[in-house]
Amino acid sequence: MSTTRLKRKTSFRKFRILFVIATEGTKTEPQYFQFLVKKIDSQGINIQYKPLDSKKHSQKEVLKTMERWLKNNDLRDKDEAYLVIDRDNWEEKEIKELYQWSQKQNNYGLAVSNPFFEYWLLLHFENGKGIDCPRKSKDSLDTYLPNYNKARLDTKKLENKIQNAIHHAKQKDIPLCQDYPKIYGTTVYRLVEKLITINN
Repeated sequence: MSTTRLKRKTSFRKFRILFVIATEGTKTEPQYFQFLVKKIDSQGINIQYKPLDSKKHSQKEVLKTMERWLKNNDLRDKDEAYLVIDRDNWEEKEIKELYQWSQKQNNYGLAVSNPFFEYWLLLHFENGKGIDCPRKSKDSLDTYLPNYNKARLDTKKLENKIQNAIHHAKQKDIPLCQDYPKIYGTTVYRLVEKLITINN
């Protein structure tokens, strides 16, 4: 094997900061973050998405996806590596494993939505009050995004609502959770807030 293939990628970068985001979702999450980058002043920021292979659907695979990337690429001190997952039906010990990984370095992070990423989308429109089961969450989201389709996220309806979502998510996150929301909530806002304020 050529020794050049074993070298980590250290070529000159045109951007100052890199965000590597490994997502459990293969459709909605990448669409959302692509929309977000277009909305913010992302000059100097590069975001790479690493969606999970849908054939290997587990939270451990999300971590493996990130670890493979980190093994073959350089993550500098100002860069960030984030895992984005749903609480869904995963066992707590699995989420704890991802949380423990996120504590290894200051530029590692974990964003969890309970029960799923769609709850974060719902917070763009309302505070989520009264949502106490997955069905109510999806029904409420359908009010704002009729015929919601994971493969075709209607990002136009999210225009100018990002700050609403951050505000609503923060209200839910009191007191601040250390690992993931135990009841309905999301820590995706922490990643989103970093992205929209990075150039300020």
